[in-house]
Amino acid sequence: MPLKKNQRITARPSEFQFAIADRIEFLNAADWDSLTANASVLLSRRYLSALQFEATEQILRRFAIIYEFGRPVAAVATQTFEVSGDKLTSDSTDRKLKLPEGLRRKSLAMLKRRVMMCGNVHSWGPHGVAFAEGEDAARLWPGVADCLYRIRRADRLTGQTDYVIVKDLFEPDHQHAEALAPFRYRQLKTEPNMVLTIGDNWTTFDHYTASLTSRYRAAAKKVLKPFNTEEITVEVISDIETESARIHELYKAVSKRADVRMFALQESTLPRISTALADDFVTIGIRQNQTLIGFVTVIKDGKTAIGYYLGLDYKINETLPLYHRLLFAVIEQAIVWNCQRVSFGRTALDAKSRLGCRPEATYVWVRHRIPLLKFVVQQLLKTVTHAEPPDRSPFKEAEQSG
Repeated sequence: MPLKKNQRITARPSEFQFAIADRIEFLNAADWDSLTANASVLLSRRYLSALQFEATEQILRRFAIIYEFGRPVAAVATQTFEVSGDKLTSDSTDRKLKLPEGLRRKSLAMLKRRVMMCGNVHSWGPHGVAFAEGEDAARLWPGVADCLYRIRRADRLTGQTDYVIVKDLFEPDHQHAEALAPFRYRQLKTEPNMVLTIGDNWTTFDHYTASLTSRYRAAAKKVLKPFNTEEITVEVISDIETESARIHELYKAVSKRADVRMFALQESTLPRISTALADDFVTIGIRQNQTLIGFVTVIKDGKTAIGYYLGLDYKINETLPLYHRLLFAVIEQAIVWNCQRVSFGRTALDAKSRLGCRPEATYVWVRHRIPLLKFVVQQLLKTVTHAEPPDRSPFKEAEQSG
């Protein structure tokens, strides 16, 4: 019986060549740098080197360069790990899904799947693949599929992979990734990335607040007012290593409340990333009587400022709007850096829409060895009870950015 067209495509190796390594420094540095020069800083060697020793007992990292006739055309970064069901829910998720506590503890703890992610479990965005400048991405995606297959097969001694997930792709990149469809990848739309476009005339944070309508400007002033006292300061932390214990304590207070709790950061993680990214990484802290009560980290990714990890004292947050003040701090830093936009991620959609953020459609491509367990994939990508952000227009029409 003759093979179908898709079977002919996927049943033979591509014409690309591959260099696959366990550590980023094992690959040709010049080739990797040339491929990622215009990609996210989270695909840079300096970032990956700082992160590759994170959760090493739980995450298997692989890095690859795809060549065509000896010329580097794509860089690939993957993470492989086991997911157990008890990591994929919190108490709030249980209530949404109406799962009895006993059922969650017994059944979800038994649910284990092995996932290979082309991307980064610690971040959102296109941090798994970078193509050489000027190349046709649609033509190269089959080479990425071949590369992921080779990595998956080579790692079978560590376990059989149930899912391969390529994340996160924005417009128009996800359309080019349709070339993955013949390789049994399926496209899924996830919760959007919330993005604030910086106005052309915003050179200070006051310009941002002035661009808001009276209703939203009044709300912003209400958040900012409690912090205009002598006992409270909001400023950059110059040396986060010396305060890493307190920063980690505040981070854990937030992470334990998350719906999806995959791999907690170590106390040394943010200081390592700070050292690696240097001026492209800032930690902003809120202190009350010299005591750190909240922080947020911001990464400069080209013309985009990424609101990365944050932490806060929830007891104090009940009377002092720490969370919202930290979001404003990210906007302030983006303006200082002269960025064109802020990427806030896919959480707290309502709060971020009040800042003026708009949703950016986000997609992943998933390949599964067994019939798709929708719950596992949706939870891993935070898409259970997917809610669209409210459609708000907090800016004056004449000054509305974007």
